[in-house]
This record gives sequence, C-alpha cells and structure tokens, in this order.
Amino acid sequence: MKTVRRLYFYAVALISFEVVLWGLVGLIRSIVNPNLITDNAQALATALSLILVGIPFFLVHWLWAQRVSAREEEEKTATVRAVFLYGALLATLIPAVQNLLALLNRAFIGAARISYERALIGGTQSWPDNLIAIILNLLMAAYFWSILRAEWPTLPDTENFKDIRRIYRYLWMLYGLLMVVFGTQQILQFILQIPTDLIGTSGRETFVNATALLVVGTPIWFFAWRFIQDALPDPDESGSVLRLIILYLLALGGTITVLTAGGNILYDLLSRLFGENISNTDLLQNISGPLSLVIPFGVLWGYYGSWLNKQFESVSSIPRRSGMKRIYFYILSTIGLATTITGVLLLFMLIIDQLTNKNVDVIAADTVLKQLAAAISVIAVGLPLWLMTWRPMQAEALADGESGGHARRSIVRKAYLYLALFASVLGTMVPAGMIIFLLIQAALKGEVEKDFLNGILTALQALIVFVVVLAYHLMALRKDGAAQADVLEEKQSEFRVVVFDHDGKFGEAVKSVFARQAPKLPVTVLKAGEAIPADVKANALVLSGSLAVNLPDHVEAWIRSFDGSRLIVNDDAAGVYWMNDFGQAALSAQALAEGQDIRPRSAAKATPVWTYVAYVFAGLFACQLLIILLSLGISLVVGG
Repeated sequence: MKTVRRLYFYAVALISFEVVLWGLVGLIRSIVNPNLITDNAQALATALSLILVGIPFFLVHWLWAQRVSAREEEEKTATVRAVFLYGALLATLIPAVQNLLALLNRAFIGAARISYERALIGGTQSWPDNLIAIILNLLMAAYFWSILRAEWPTLPDTENFKDIRRIYRYLWMLYGLLMVVFGTQQILQFILQIPTDLIGTSGRETFVNATALLVVGTPIWFFAWRFIQDALPDPDESGSVLRLIILYLLALGGTITVLTAGGNILYDLLSRLFGENISNTDLLQNISGPLSLVIPFGVLWGYYGSWLNKQFESVSSIPRRSGMKRIYFYILSTIGLATTITGVLLLFMLIIDQLTNKNVDVIAADTVLKQLAAAISVIAVGLPLWLMTWRPMQAEALADGESGGHARRSIVRKAYLYLALFASVLGTMVPAGMIIFLLIQAALKGEVEKDFLNGILTALQALIVFVVVLAYHLMALRKDGAAQADVLEEKQSEFRVVVFDHDGKFGEAVKSVFARQAPKLPVTVLKAGEAIPADVKANALVLSGSLAVNLPDHVEAWIRSFDGSRLIVNDDAAGVYWMNDFGQAALSAQALAEGQDIRPRSAAKATPVWTYVAYVFAGLFACQLLIILLSLGISLVVGG
C-alpha cells in the first residue's frame, strides 16, 4: 500500500515539476524574444497556464513527500524517492546539456560561415532560447542536488540510494560515450572522404557538428567514468550486476560493429581484387563509412573489453569467474556460427547457380564476382569469430576435474547447444520440405520446371550444411552428457542422506521422492523416537519443520555433533511458518496482529527448463536490440 502511495505522489510531483519548469522556460522566452514567436499571445497564454496548473500540484505532492520523508525512515530510504531525486537531476541536467550543445553547435557553424539550418541540433533556435533553458534547468538541478547532498549523511540505510545513483552515473557515462563515439566517427568519415570543395560549405557541417559533439560529450564521459572508477573500492560498486551488464554490452557492441564494418571493407577490397572497375578515390569513398566505424568502435571494444577482463579477474570464485566468461564467449560464438552458416550457404548457392546456368554474359559475370566477394567476406568474418570463441569453450568442457564439470553443467553452454540444435532442426526441415515439394510437383505434372535442378541442388546443399551443424552439436551434447553422467553418478553414490521420520509418513514420502528425482543417492530413514545407531554416517540430513522446532533430546544432541548439511522441509505444522527474511517476518507478524491468515512458505521448486529458455531468448533479443540501436544511432548521425 505504501509503495503504491509513493509511486502516486512522486510521479505527480515529477510530472508537475516538469510542467512548471518548461512553462517558466516558455514564459521567459516569450518575453525575451517576442519577435521570434508567430503568435506571442498564444505562447504567453500556454506558458502561464502550464505554470498556474503545475505549481499547486507540485507543491501539494512534493511537500507531502518531504514531510513524510522527514518523519519516517522507511520513506526517507525508499527506492521510489531515490528514483525521483536522481530522475529530477536527469530531467534537468540533460536538457541543459542539450541546449549547451545546441548553443556551441550554432556558434561553430556560424564561425565556419555555414547556414544555421545545417546544425545537428538547435538550428532554428537562438542563443537566448538556449541560455534561458540552461539557467532554469541548472537552478532546478541545484535545488534537487542540495536535497540529495543534505540527505545522504542522514540515511540510515543507503542501499536503495546507492543502486539508483549507480544507474544515474552509468546513464551519464553512456550519454557522453555516445556523443564521443559518433562525433569521432563523423570526423573520421569527413577526413576519409577527402572533400573536393574544402573552401566551400558543402559537407563541412559534418566536421563542425561532430566537433560540437566531442566538445560536449568528452568531459561528460570522462568525469562520469572517473566517478564510476573511483567508486570501485566499494564492494557494492565493483561487484554490481549493472557494471557487469554495461561492460558486456559495450564490449559486445564494439565487437559486433567492428566485425560488421570490417566485413563491408573486406567486401569492397575483394570486389576491387576480382576486377571491379573502380578508382582508388572511389574505393576510399566506399570504405570511408565502414572504416570510420571500425576505428572508434575498435577502441571501444579494446578499452571496455580490457575492463571486462579485469572484472572477470576480480572475482575470487573460479567457477563464477568462468561462468561470467562463458556468457561473453557463447554470445560471440552464436553470432560467429550464424554468420559462418550464412556465408557458406551464399557461397554454395553461387556455385550451384553457375553450374546450372551456362550462359553468363558480362553483366552477370560482374554480379557473380560481387556475390562471391560478399560470400567470402561473410565467411572471413564469421568463421574466425566462431573458432576463436567456440574452441576455448569446447576445450574447457572436455577438461577433466571440477572445472570441466562446471563447464558441462553450465546453463549458458546448454542453452547454446540446444539453440544450435533447434536452429539446425528448423534448417533441415525447410530444405527437406522444399525437395519433397519439388519432387511431388514434378511427378504430378509429368515434367520438370526449368529451374528444377537448381532448386533441388540449392535445397540439398542447405540440407547438408544444417545436417552437418546438427550432427556436430549433437555429438558435443552427447559427449557432455556422457562425461557428466559418470562424474555425477560417482559423486551421488558416495553422498549419504539420513531422513528423520516423526510420524511414520514423512520418511517414506521423502524416500519415494528421492527414488524418482535422485535415485543414485543412498537414503536412510530413522525414526525420531528411537535410538540412533552408532554406525550411521551421513553427509546430509532431512527433517520436517515441525520436528526441527521440537526435537527429541537424543536427536538434538546427535544433530549438534553433526557437521554435514541440514535440509529442513516445510510442512503443515500449526503455528510454524518459515520466513524468507526479516521483512517478511515483520509483515507476517503485522498480518497476524490484524487477524489475517498466513500461508507457510512453500518448498523451493526447481526452476523450469522453459525459464532458462526464456533467459536465452531474452539475452539474444537484448543483443539484437543493441545492434538495432547502434545502427539507428549511426544512421541518425550520418543522416544528420
């Protein structure tokens, strides 16, 4: 209930604050620059209405939040409050930066004697418009920053605020990094294209706009990243999941962009090598775009890839460190495998087309050479990537000992193998269906179509490729299963479990479940009311929750001397409830005081396999989304 109330008050406070802020910006702009507004009366009325409507709502909700926060520690440390305060900073500082960028962009454009309309941002604005927005946003940001600075030393628990502050810092880092990368890309592309009209205005806005991006983005990225790095001595910061995710995304984004752009460069070079009639200047023009991406994203890949490796090495647990590396390697391995298969299919299709079509004119020959260059480029990018990432993972999984066992049991590896099997099965179904369709069609018609042989061979080569991929990964999966089964069976047979039965039913119920789900584990059932044999040995014991809180004296004495694992199973004992944490205990006690019923915490359930499948597809979707966002950003900057 309190969480919903917080969401309401802080959401309304933030929205009304933005309404008032931009109403003030519009009001002052209309006063300072009345000639720049077509209908000054309408603009003035709009600004005043925003201010008059927003102020009461903001004051009511914000003052309530301040009053409750000062009175209750729970409200003061709430995540929603932290989101509001840091969100208000973002909502004021980012517009200030954008207006500063527009101001500098137009200043650089004017100094270069280029039309303001060619500015990347703010081409239709004036310097008073930008200054007004900058000043008002900075004043509001200073207000909320002062509140944050005053509250941090008084917070009894800083965990929620630390989490939101971490997100806030990484957002600034990514914001600045985006401007730096694309600013650098635009400058490199301008230099590599070698404009022929340097003394004119054509194309120079690209260099000027990129310079503005670098001037604004570089200090933002530098200081945000420095704050992040300076906080690393704090274990919460160095071991945060957010840091790991950001490093994964930046390293993967750099890798994918460099390989994609590198493939485009290789395609242009091979086309020239295969006889395409193109001058050196035109060739440089063609590769200038991809090359301008390779350099900044290569630096991005190298820099954040090194920090990702340092993040791996900072983890003391070897299994956890290896698991973190597997995520990175298997994602790249998936991309490399898919790219390699695509290139191989393109190459075989080209060969089949040439074998089944003897009459090739000059124009078709040029097309064939371009298709050959494309196929080789795709293979040259995908195959080395797959080999460099798959082979270390395969060697790790085939290793003996505990490390090999962890690798074979890895969810990431199983997800990769089953995803490869799934794609391979679908890849075999489609061409197999096409072959059957063509054969049945020819039989029913009594004649074959002109492109019958081409269609059969094309489908057959695809079928062969996917069968090979299917067989290879199926063999890898079977090797994992065979090696893992031997190791696990040996470990399970040596692990002894003792079950204490208190009612004549519990022991048999546990034993029957063990027989179904863990048949290799030796289970011994002892009655809690009888003497414990002296020769009983166990690595783990199982007892019910009701027995755990009411142990017989001899059982309690034996358990105190027991140094193995204790597995307590929740049951329906009256008045006994198992809590997850202190917070749940507090809420449960409150519910009991109000006369409500409490349901005992259910036994932990194994995570369904479909949950892991969902995780895999979510990860692949995140990678695809990252590629789309990078492509969109590149197209926006290039288009601008």
